[in-house]
Amino acid sequence: MPRDYYEVLGVEKGAQADEIKKAYKKKAVQFHPDRNPGDKEAEDKFKEVAEAYEVLGTADKRQIYDRFGHDGLKGRGFEPNFTDMGDILSRFGEMFGFDLFGGGGGGRGGRRGPRRGADLEVPVHLDFLEAAHGVAKEVPFHRHVHCDTCTGSGLKTGAKVGQCGTCKGTGQVAQQAGFMRFVSTCPACMGQGQAVNPQDRCGDCRGSGKLRKQEEVKVTIPAGVDTGMQLRLVGKGEIGDPGAPPGDLFVTIEVGAHELFKRDGADTYCVLPVPYWLMCLGGEITVPTVHGEEKLNVPSGCESGKVFTMRDKGIERVNSHGVKGAHHVQLVVQVPKSLSTDEDKLLRELAKLHGQNVEEKGFWKGLFAKLSS
Repeated sequence: MPRDYYEVLGVEKGAQADEIKKAYKKKAVQFHPDRNPGDKEAEDKFKEVAEAYEVLGTADKRQIYDRFGHDGLKGRGFEPNFTDMGDILSRFGEMFGFDLFGGGGGGRGGRRGPRRGADLEVPVHLDFLEAAHGVAKEVPFHRHVHCDTCTGSGLKTGAKVGQCGTCKGTGQVAQQAGFMRFVSTCPACMGQGQAVNPQDRCGDCRGSGKLRKQEEVKVTIPAGVDTGMQLRLVGKGEIGDPGAPPGDLFVTIEVGAHELFKRDGADTYCVLPVPYWLMCLGGEITVPTVHGEEKLNVPSGCESGKVFTMRDKGIERVNSHGVKGAHHVQLVVQVPKSLSTDEDKLLRELAKLHGQNVEEKGFWKGLFAKLSS
């Protein structure tokens, strides 16, 4: 289990975003591989602070981490995976706009290596019961794939890549300001140190080496998901540079409303009208749940608005191996819109028994209306 991310960066849980960024920069400089050459422990700590900042420096990830911890991030596809030192160094350089250790020489400056593909996000809509029980969905999405004509090189047959004229093949440009030397990614070649003449570019992909394509992926969505949760499909994002891995595809869940049920996490709720006489006398009723109908014994003298809790009849908790929430049923008195002759007579007798005057009906009601006018 990773250490607490706030402890890793040395900040309080309520720290502001700029304070977290400042703490990350301080720790990253302290453990930077160029400052600690050959120190495996410092390299591991450099990766650890990068992982901590990836979570605490991103609002939605931080919110999930604060509520659910490391397991919450993992369950929503946000689990950080910082193993590629080149990728971490690249992000660090892009974030602060310069190489703290001057670049070149024995350091880690110079041309950036192949870049990992970008992550993609696609929404998928589920109805209420699909989310409750889990479902398999074919999800369409668009991403770039390698051009078949040039096999991803972006070049015509026989053409070669040349050196970038802006950075002279280094992938970086430097500026001197007094005693400070600022090194940033070359804007012309985006750190690759290479350039292609326009006439040498592949005609199908126009030199990009990539073509946009629609694909479908079958996603098995577990029971209990809710709006805002994400599933992470490794390697289904955009392709990377040649030699680099593709990005990931994040499937974001959207759950529709239900005409009868509502939910709060794994707990479900419903309001059930019950006849007056049953609320008075008690008896067994049938209650709808997301798993089907269940029996419930109503005690005599039950008040309207009474809530009954049925354990383990709610929605399965995500990644909990069958643990379910509760189902809460609120009983309210059902008032019929029309009565039979016998029902009307019995209710009037009951009202008379309790000394309650009720509205007259039929002939007598019309007669009293005429006499009073």
